Amino acid sequence: MARAELPLTTPPRSLCILRFSALGDVTHMTPVVRTLQREWPETRLTWIVGKAEHTLVGDIPGVDFAVFDKAAGWAGYRDLWRQLRGQRFDVLLHNQFALRANIASLGIRADLRLGYDRARSRDLHGLFINARIPPHPGQHVIDIYFSFIETLGLRRRHMVWDIPVPEAAEARARALIPDDTPTLVISPCSSHALRNWTVAGCARVADHAARHHGLRVLITGGPSEVERETGAAIAAQAETAPENLVGQTSIKEMLALLGRATAVVSPDSGPAHMANAMGTPVIGLYACTNPGRARPYYSGQWCVDRYDEASRRELGRPASEIRWGTKIERPGVMALITPEDVIERLDALMAAGAPRAIPPET
Repeated sequence: MARAELPLTTPPRSLCILRFSALGDVTHMTPVVRTLQREWPETRLTWIVGKAEHTLVGDIPGVDFAVFDKAAGWAGYRDLWRQLRGQRFDVLLHNQFALRANIASLGIRADLRLGYDRARSRDLHGLFINARIPPHPGQHVIDIYFSFIETLGLRRRHMVWDIPVPEAAEARARALIPDDTPTLVISPCSSHALRNWTVAGCARVADHAARHHGLRVLITGGPSEVERETGAAIAAQAETAPENLVGQTSIKEMLALLGRATAVVSPDSGPAHMANAMGTPVIGLYACTNPGRARPYYSGQWCVDRYDEASRRELGRPASEIRWGTKIERPGVMALITPEDVIERLDALMAAGAPRAIPPET
């Protein structure tokens, strides 16, 4: 494939984004989509997104969505390619380098196929693209995603999410968190079980939040067996009777609920980044993943960071000496975060008035 000339001299007529998972990453992509809509309003945007993730962002106006069901095996690829049949794009942002995404890209016809620099490529990614973003070590995921459109020539960022919240979802969230009800949401689980924080730690923080700050505490999560068991165990161990809502909210209801919370406690997970998108401060729990790369974007000061300690213990080297983005998902790593660590950050956040994270225009 011929190398395209960059930056572009004129806006493309059509642009396709390949980023179908996961909830956190799709949330990270949303301000990039909003920037494209503002800066290139005539460009037709198509977003290839996962089935669950489509539930979160699929009602963003002005975007055509092609849904990829990764759980469907080869049938999922065939269905995706059927949705894209007959279309050709000026630009493909090949934003996901996993083998599954590389295979999915075979059914996308595009003149410019922009992907990752060599240092960040995986799974033969370079065979599926004809242009690369420049190398830029040490970036947060959102900054990486913005570097794709910066490579095209867009320098202005609009740090706006504006993920639609249906009225029914907003009404459910209002019923769960009425106005003027200070509430801490604890979302203890990630899609990767080794990133989940401890039941004992969550229970201890729930009790401290209720007793010392007068916060109502809600435990949230998805419908998986692990999440249900974790939520039930936290509710049983805590002495102040936090309300267990695990498995009882849809994705949109969760988004609305996170937006109404005073603060959120969560490991690196979709809900942590959804809360950030809604402007809610997040006490992020980071030991398996690097908060420099994956923290809730506007809540870095509230995060508990034990990543370097995990790297030294598990890999024998400080975090500064391992590859950026390395995940240290090993048993016991999240237990490096103590209840006292999280309580200290919660106390600091409440002392500061639990300020909302208001994304600035840059």
